[in-house]
Amino acid sequence: MSGLGPLDEFPIHQLPQPIAWPANSDRNFYDRAYLNAHDRSGDIFLITGIGYYPNLGVKDAFVLIRRRSADGPDTQTAVHLSDAIDEARLDQHVGGYRLAVDEPLRTLHLTLEETEGVAVDLRWEGLFDPLLEQPHVMRQGTKVTLDAQRFAQVGTWRGSITIDGEQIAVDPSAWIGTRDRSWGIRPVGEPEPAGRPADPPFEGMWWLYVPMAFDDFQLVLIVQEDPSGFRTLNDCSRVWKDGRVEQLGWPRISVHYASGARIPTGATISATASDGSAVTFEVESLLPVPIHVGGGYGGDPDWSHGVWRGEDFTERLTYDMTSPEVVGRIPFGVIDHVGRAVCREGDGTTRTGWGLFEHGALGRHDPSGFADWLSVAP
Repeated sequence: MSGLGPLDEFPIHQLPQPIAWPANSDRNFYDRAYLNAHDRSGDIFLITGIGYYPNLGVKDAFVLIRRRSADGPDTQTAVHLSDAIDEARLDQHVGGYRLAVDEPLRTLHLTLEETEGVAVDLRWEGLFDPLLEQPHVMRQGTKVTLDAQRFAQVGTWRGSITIDGEQIAVDPSAWIGTRDRSWGIRPVGEPEPAGRPADPPFEGMWWLYVPMAFDDFQLVLIVQEDPSGFRTLNDCSRVWKDGRVEQLGWPRISVHYASGARIPTGATISATASDGSAVTFEVESLLPVPIHVGGGYGGDPDWSHGVWRGEDFTERLTYDMTSPEVVGRIPFGVIDHVGRAVCREGDGTTRTGWGLFEHGALGRHDPSGFADWLSVAP
């Protein structure tokens, strides 16, 4: 391959080389889109993504769907697709999966041709301007393990999802979701040789990510803390309909964990508006989806982003979410929840919002009372 692609026709270069060649030679360089969709019921949650890994020569995509009902099975279905990378970055696709940008930063078209019994035809429309998040950097000793940039946005969906012949209508009056685009460095592909053990060893990470849509603003909250509770990332902003971005300070957070577990049922987030008044968000989980069970995140044993699977690879995996093997995996990764929130302003105004409630309490976290990897809430 020459490295040249359609984007090289445009005056957008940042380096004296083709766009397809990243400036960073780190094997872990990635460029990825993540999207989710739900109908606010807590009965279904679709999570999907497509990623390019130019220094590994791989591109891949996944669709993860959890469905739960009172009188039916509780299952999580994953469809995985992988292939050799190409230079056609304006045509984001892997096999029968395609993400088309109809209007940059506003509308998208996501399709999955029937693959292993699953098909998707969904159109996304952003409700607010996307928010450029703070840069995210993590180190282990002197090694950079994550150096990424991301933007986030909340929007609505229309179209259909088909699973084993059953077509689910997706109407924007009910269906909502969040998406992000991120790029930079993070662990991808085949595991690297261990080398010298980390000193000090990795003891854990506490993570909270809450992008949600309310009637007249979009909330994007990101908090990361180390095992002692020291906050290494704090980004809490809301984007108003007119495009204004208001920072909500240094929020105090109380995550409500189910007794005997680390799975949250909700959280209380106490923030501060720009005028100094209190803004409180009471967040509730309606349906948890562990994204390390078929989604490829955080040590998923079944699927890892950027791993070479061969050309035109596809597979489908379906998990029984009540099986002991799956239940035992859930505490050791990040969980994405169908989220509902009530926002209370200092003047008494109350709003209801919907979106993503993503949380992971991995390893030790002193403020939560987790002394090690196996500790649970009382």
